[in-house]
Amino acid sequence: MQASNTPSSSPLSLISQDMREVDAVIAQRLDSGVPLVGQVSRYIISAGGKRLRPALLLLICGALGFKGAQRFNLAAVVEFIHTATLLHDDVVDDSSMRRGNATANETFGNPASVLVGDFLYSRAFQMMVDAQSMPIMSVLADATNVIAEGEVMQLMNMHNPALDEAGYVQVIRSKTAKLFEASARVGAILSGATPDIEAACAGYGQALGTAFQIVDDVLDYTGDAAVMGKNLGDDLREGKTTLPLIAAMQRGNQTERDLIRSAIETGNVKQIDAVVAIVKSTGALDVARQAASAEAARAIAAAETLPGNDYTSALLQLAAQLLGRQS
Repeated sequence: MQASNTPSSSPLSLISQDMREVDAVIAQRLDSGVPLVGQVSRYIISAGGKRLRPALLLLICGALGFKGAQRFNLAAVVEFIHTATLLHDDVVDDSSMRRGNATANETFGNPASVLVGDFLYSRAFQMMVDAQSMPIMSVLADATNVIAEGEVMQLMNMHNPALDEAGYVQVIRSKTAKLFEASARVGAILSGATPDIEAACAGYGQALGTAFQIVDDVLDYTGDAAVMGKNLGDDLREGKTTLPLIAAMQRGNQTERDLIRSAIETGNVKQIDAVVAIVKSTGALDVARQAASAEAARAIAAAETLPGNDYTSALLQLAAQLLGRQS
């Protein structure tokens, strides 16, 4: 069913009070007898971020009419899982900046970041038990495993210029989109949705998460570091073969392909200006944006099958606004 239009400028404004409840759960469950655990956890969680995964769970619950308090607990669970992946990612990628701040590993060191990431994973699984739902535990356990597989796939493909679009999509569907998908599916399960509606919610989450990552990869070559809160060219330095680079190699001449391949293989950011110029001149960014647009359209089609209300309108708006994000 087509949703009604919502005049709100932000699709997340509907759940602002719900997000405050989630923040209260997060603060409570970060308590630990080990001071460093709370210190590192609070550092990264308080650094900001869009909180899209818990927001997605809350919006799905709203669209399907579920008002139980368990939605706050499980929204905090997905944020903890996401935060754990960030802590581990930044260690693996040797990143120094995230969301405009020094990363936790830059501030506290790699050992503390890895171990506190482990704490957040295990705390998330403790909290899952509170839902007393085997289907929900199954979805979140599976998602956590798939995310780890995605991280390993990405690691295996570091500095690999031969990665094609299908391989790239497989990595981001596992590493990024899977938690979006799981968040939406958990919201549907909590709401007692039919299998068809649950599948539609999961499809929305997967498509939204895929589009989100593609847009993020585009911004690595077009964004403003001050706005994005990350170092431009980080993906190239880390040897990540993202869709803009894949498309540029497909569309560029031999000299351009060789330059990009060399930059990916060596992680040499001295060539970043030349690489950016090639990515732009070959139309590679348009190719990536079209791929993101197709995923956003898939998300919108899935959301249009949900009951027509303001929360569903917010889901539609979220997918549409994603294509215009600048950070």
